[in-house]
Amino acid sequence: MSILLSFRRIFASGWKMFIRDRSSTGAALLVMTIVLMLVSGWFMLEGVSEFFLKNLQDRIDISTYFKDSATEAQILQLKDELAKFPEVKEVDYISKEDALNKFVATHKEDQLILRSLDALGDNPLLASLSIKAWAPESFEKISTFLEASSFAPVIENVDYRDRAPVIERIAKFMANIRNGILVVSMGGSIVVFLVLFNTIRLAISHSKEEIEVMRLVGASNLFIGGPFIVQGILVGLIAMFILFLLSFLSLPFIAPRLEAALGGFNFFSYFTDHLFLILGLQAAVGIGLGILSSFLAIRKYLRA
Repeated sequence: MSILLSFRRIFASGWKMFIRDRSSTGAALLVMTIVLMLVSGWFMLEGVSEFFLKNLQDRIDISTYFKDSATEAQILQLKDELAKFPEVKEVDYISKEDALNKFVATHKEDQLILRSLDALGDNPLLASLSIKAWAPESFEKISTFLEASSFAPVIENVDYRDRAPVIERIAKFMANIRNGILVVSMGGSIVVFLVLFNTIRLAISHSKEEIEVMRLVGASNLFIGGPFIVQGILVGLIAMFILFLLSFLSLPFIAPRLEAALGGFNFFSYFTDHLFLILGLQAAVGIGLGILSSFLAIRKYLRA
């Protein structure tokens, strides 16, 4: 019972300090809200980057063109073989007729090309398989399989070698984007922690005389530091609530503009789909930083 009573007194003292020191509390709340806004922003930035990278990756494919001697049964058999590869995301069969129809639709405004095509008489285009992979790095393995498989005699060309430089540049670009976000997140986290720490340390310094009196009357480290830890937790929780309220009031108006600017990324939908994860992240960061910053700031006033 005495332990419970002690914690109740520590919490009550921390709450009184939180209410009493309005200027210090207001500054800490402002900084913590900005910190949590940045954390949420980094999370959303990760979602935006994944959206763009996925769209970019979906546009990467390689095509396998077949000789006229290849039968549709052989092509479909190879399609089934490729579909079993864990690296393969999608395989589409494009017949000679489909290729011709697509070609005509693409060049319908170019009469010279269409007349040249008519002059040839027969369909000059080849049947093909369009192959998409889960990762750009997998295309080389897929291409090697095609070139060495039993289907090689009926394969006219695999265009991976022609497209490899572009695929490699895209893969490198995707890796750089992910690494860049990680570096910015880590650097930003250090900066915002230092700002928050100094804000809370300044708030605690205003209570220096009160701390000295508590030490003179023999208060334990728990009773001296506990209220400041509670104050840090309250700052984290209330900042999270403020940001949550601001987000739901502003997102319905901001999200459509962001969606238009970000090429179709549904900002509001992504936020609501990951709401509990975002709130959990905000709570962990807010409470964690509040406790850590308060502990580090009050530590020099505690007895060894």
